[in-house]
Amino acid sequence: MTIRLYNTLTRQKEEFKPLEEGKVKMYVCGPTVYNYIHIGNARPAIVFDTVRRYLEYRDYDVKFVSNFTDVDDKLIKAANELGEEVPTIAKRFIDAYFEDTGALGCQKADIHPTVTDNIDTIIEFISALVDKGFAYESQGDVYYRTRKFDGYGKLSHQSVDELKVGARIDVGDKKEDELDFVLWKSAKEGEISWDSPWGHGRPGWHIECSAMAKRYLGDTIDIHAGGQDLTFPHHENEIAQSEALTGKPFAKYWLHNGYINIDNEKMSKSLGNFVLVHDIIKEHDPQVLRFFMLSVHYRHPINYNLELLENAKTALDRIRTSYDNLQHRKETSANLADHDQEWFGKVSALKNQFIEAMDDDFNTANGISSLFELSRQANYYLMEKNTSTAVIDSFLAKFQEFFSVLGLSLAASEELVDEEIDELIEKRLQARKDRDFQLADEIRDTLKARNIILEDTPQGTRWKRG
Repeated sequence: MTIRLYNTLTRQKEEFKPLEEGKVKMYVCGPTVYNYIHIGNARPAIVFDTVRRYLEYRDYDVKFVSNFTDVDDKLIKAANELGEEVPTIAKRFIDAYFEDTGALGCQKADIHPTVTDNIDTIIEFISALVDKGFAYESQGDVYYRTRKFDGYGKLSHQSVDELKVGARIDVGDKKEDELDFVLWKSAKEGEISWDSPWGHGRPGWHIECSAMAKRYLGDTIDIHAGGQDLTFPHHENEIAQSEALTGKPFAKYWLHNGYINIDNEKMSKSLGNFVLVHDIIKEHDPQVLRFFMLSVHYRHPINYNLELLENAKTALDRIRTSYDNLQHRKETSANLADHDQEWFGKVSALKNQFIEAMDDDFNTANGISSLFELSRQANYYLMEKNTSTAVIDSFLAKFQEFFSVLGLSLAASEELVDEEIDELIEKRLQARKDRDFQLADEIRDTLKARNIILEDTPQGTRWKRG
């Protein structure tokens, strides 16, 4: 079986052939950390976490990088409004991001680079573009000469003459051309800034991903992914920057997830339908939200409302119940080899069906259909008078396998009781004494994901429900 994926660059499905056999270099654009993530941010986090999981399931060694934009106009605005420093706000919402996406079953990337940790890398990248004539300084700002790059528009499938100035591309008299976009912004009074060959300033939005992808993954990567809204101008500009510098293709495959609507309307603060993940998971099992997101193919738009979320909960509960019933029946089952082979064949066929679905552009919707069929067949099997331990183990293993690939848990999230919290705190304390700081951090993150806030004091660790 071969994985085929839809490449935005070519607008067709292609056989997946990474640059190096058995290895995948994957970059996913992360959020600007000025607030809690909204449900639109959650979709790429869930989708591309699942893509990574599936590639690893198919025995690829995946190096996964996803950035944080930790300096930006929105962060500066939030800092001014709250009377705090930009790094303080960024750290708070990076921590919140890990808390929320962790609850959604998303694994951390291998590397989560930030802009502020890569200023020197970004300045070096911009300087090289200036030296090659693809960028120019103007009154302390540095701009990219868009028309100089012959391939501009190939990702969004537009010609330069058709392009309109997009999000975060400022029009001003500093530019040679209105399509030129900023690589370095001169600092305004009181703004966070860094020294550079062009004076004090900070990076533009687009340059950060080009610089960080090159630093951590190399000149050419296998998969670059993000939301559909990033196709133009962000990803288009990344291609222009990176390929102008290296003379090599920036990414072989481009993957973009579709938009989210709220009650069939575009999500917008002005419409009052802006939904934060932090709020949703206080009231609903975060695994249900993940299941809901994966129930629609990632490239298709998805509509969200509480009724649809409740329907997803019902469906997920039904699958979990089948799994629980299998476990219960296993206690009274025997070894009945005579009729095992027929059922082994059915379970094996469902695994092939699941792989076939996921091989087809990571079609989680059809993958979940295979999961429903696994549940249905398990229910049929449990109607038999005599059941085999081996067959039940086969069913259980496939439930666990499919759920793991999809990043789902077979147990519903339940509120921790006080005794369980105290026990975890004791384990964390012992881990710290043993200098096993990774385990201590994992326990803390587990508690945070369940809305348990820890406070370390000289008198010991206190906790409260968030």
